Order: sequence, then C-alpha cells, then structure tokens
Amino acid sequence: MKGFSIRRILNNKDFTFALSLFVIIGFISYSFFELSKVEVTVVQADERTDIRTHANVVGDVLDELSITVSEHDDISHSLDTQLVNNMEIEHTIAKEVIVTIGEEEQQFFTTSATVEEFLAEQGIEVTENDNLSVALDTPIDDQLALTIDKAFQVAIHDQDAQEDVWVTPGSTVEELLAANEIELSKLDRVQPEQDTVVEQNEAIHIVRVEKVTDVIKEKQEAKVVKRNDDSLEKGTEEVVSEGKPGTIEKHYEVVLENGEEVSRKLIKEEVTQDSEDRILAIGTKEEEPEPELADEPEVTVAQEQEPAKEETKQAPKEEKSPAPEPETVTTAAADTSESAEAEPVSRGEEPKEEGKTLYMQATAYNWDCSSCDGRGLTATGYDLKANPNGVIAVDPSVIPLGTKVWVEGYGYAIARDTGGNIKGNKIDLHMPSSEQAVNYGVQNVQVKIID
Repeated sequence: MKGFSIRRILNNKDFTFALSLFVIIGFISYSFFELSKVEVTVVQADERTDIRTHANVVGDVLDELSITVSEHDDISHSLDTQLVNNMEIEHTIAKEVIVTIGEEEQQFFTTSATVEEFLAEQGIEVTENDNLSVALDTPIDDQLALTIDKAFQVAIHDQDAQEDVWVTPGSTVEELLAANEIELSKLDRVQPEQDTVVEQNEAIHIVRVEKVTDVIKEKQEAKVVKRNDDSLEKGTEEVVSEGKPGTIEKHYEVVLENGEEVSRKLIKEEVTQDSEDRILAIGTKEEEPEPELADEPEVTVAQEQEPAKEETKQAPKEEKSPAPEPETVTTAAADTSESAEAEPVSRGEEPKEEGKTLYMQATAYNWDCSSCDGRGLTATGYDLKANPNGVIAVDPSVIPLGTKVWVEGYGYAIARDTGGNIKGNKIDLHMPSSEQAVNYGVQNVQVKIID
C-alpha cells in the first residue's frame, strides 16, 4: 500500500488507545480472577499448608494437594463441604495397631494419639492386675504391637489360711510368692515346685516345716541293792537305806508340719540327778546246833592208876586238832558276806578267775550318738563300728585303759575308752545299737578286775 509504514501505525493515536484499553481490560480480568479464589489451610500431621484455590469443595482441594483420605482417617469436614475463605481443614491419618490377647490377635486402625486413648476408643479393658506390654502414655506409631496378658486368680493355701491372688500367664510359683511377699524358710515345702509355671484353676499349697527340741524329764526309780548280813537271822530282811529316785532328761528332735508333729527322734539324754540305791540287808546267820553229850567212857583200873600219863599224851593232840565246827560255819558266812557286799539287780555267770571286785554305776552308749564324732573310734583308737562288743569306757584313775574286766550282766570286756562324765566309780558300756543303749538306762553292777 503506497505510503503505509509501521511508524505511521505506531503513531496512530487510535491504535495506541486500543492497545491500552486491551491491557487494562486484561489486568482487570486477571484481578477479578485472582480475587475470586478462596484461601484455605490444610493441617496434616502437625504441618500446615496454605493454598488459594478456585475449588468449590473440600475434596477438590485435597485432590489439588494429592492427599488421599482412607475410610479410617479422621477429617474435620466432609469431602463435599463447600469451601469458604480462610477455612482450616484438619486431616489425621489412621495408624495400624496389632493387639494380642492370649492366643487371639486383632488388627485395628486408629487416629488416637496414645495407647490409653486407643484402648478407651476400642473398649478394651486393662485392669491393674493385667500385664500390658507398653505404657499407657505411649504414642501411637504405625503398626504398633500391643500384648495384653489377662490376669487370673489362684488360691494359696498357707497352713490353715487361704488367700486368692491374681497372677499373669507365664508366671512361676516363685514369682507369684515374691509378688505377694510370701517368704519360705529352708525347711518349708511348696506344691507345685517353685519353678513350675502357674496354670489357671491350680492351687498352691505351702507346708510350713520346723524342727524343735522337746525336753522331757523322767523319774528314775531307785535300784534295790541287797547285801548279805551275817548279823541277821537267815530269812529276815532289814532296810538299811530307803533310797531316792533320780531324774533323767531326754532331749527329742521333733519335726512339725503346719504345727502338727510328724516325727520324733531321741538325740540326747542326761542324768540331772542321780538316784540313791535302796539297800536291803539280807540275813544269813544260821542257828548253831547244840553239841551232843558223848557217853561217859568206862574207866578201868589201869586208867585210874595212870591219869597223869593219859593227860600228857592227849594235850599235844588237842593243839593240832581242827577248829570246832561252829567256828568253821562262822568263817564261811563271813566270806559270803564279803564277796556279795552289794548284790546287783541282774547277775550273769561270775567268772572263776580271782580278782579285785568293784561295785560301780553303769550307763550305756553307742558310737552313733549325737555327741559322738561319728567315726566310731575310742580314745585308744579302737574301731567300734567293726567291733561293737566287749568295750567299756572308764576313769583311768580307777580302772587303767587296757584292763580286762568282767561286768555283771554284760560279760567280759576291755577298758578301751573314756568319757567326760565317766568319773570315779562309773563306767559306760558300749552297745551294738543306739536303741539298746537307751533301753539299758542306769544300773549298779559288780565289776571284777581280771587282768
């Protein structure tokens, strides 16, 4: 076109006006577009996101932010709620929780903040006796595992008392007793045993065991000792001493179970007061027979004529003749009295050997006693276990060790042992068993020294 140019166009006032008008209209349109948006804040996991949007409903805003809402999530507004300016939308994502109770396992989704809130939300009861695997104020994390051991009751029988207590599965008897501050002594027993896992409907039985010492005092009757007395007529008796009973203490080890005696064992006996013998004098005197008068011999004339000569011949014979018969009888009675000064209660066969005779108080013992050393060896090293017979304990100042003796009612023995209580005229006879030693008691016996 002739005379047409860009300069002429740009200088055209109409064009400039039109362009300016277009720009103004566009700016106004954009301003109206921006002003038509709403401002919304989305809160998720403590994070805030501010957004201006032309969306109409909550769901469109979440789509713009690529937020997916599951059926278990918690959202402050429904997805079809119309947007308004300055709206705050809260979205809480549900987390998975696995709960195991006994052998049953369950899956839950929750928006609760803590375990305590979750249990309340789901209506799961946990008592103070139950065992919860985590604390109640533990925050909920995704895929949190909770284990709940529900407690059950068992009965504890302690002697005559019964107590029902709570116990959680897997607990042992020992743990149950400790949790309830129940202590056992070394002798006490419990059923079932302490390392046993407690089961439902099971009872715990405690047997209280104690050992006590029971001391019983018994009267020891006086022994009767008979002595021959040649001053009393034969067949008569006379009390020389009334005697006095002694006292012996027997110590028993007694085992009690729940206060009831179940066993009793003799462990020691002591003579606390010696008895005094009742002594009887037994008459041995016999009446002497009256001598018979001899017939008077005839005297011949020759005898009458030589009287002095006859008397001279008879005098020496009278000096050599034996003692009269009454004197012999008296001597025999005296010997009998001397050899049986204290006749014992029981008498074995006396030995034929001659020797010194003693009258002693005898007790009995056995190597397996509570105060013995348990080795069975005497003071001289003699083995009583292998050789339990024919051994006595003596006071060496009265009967030297190694002396062979005969003991009335016991027989031949050798002094091979000593004892703390064996002093003076006392001996202790070793018996093959403890029962025989206890049954022997205390006796007064005749002891003859053989060698």
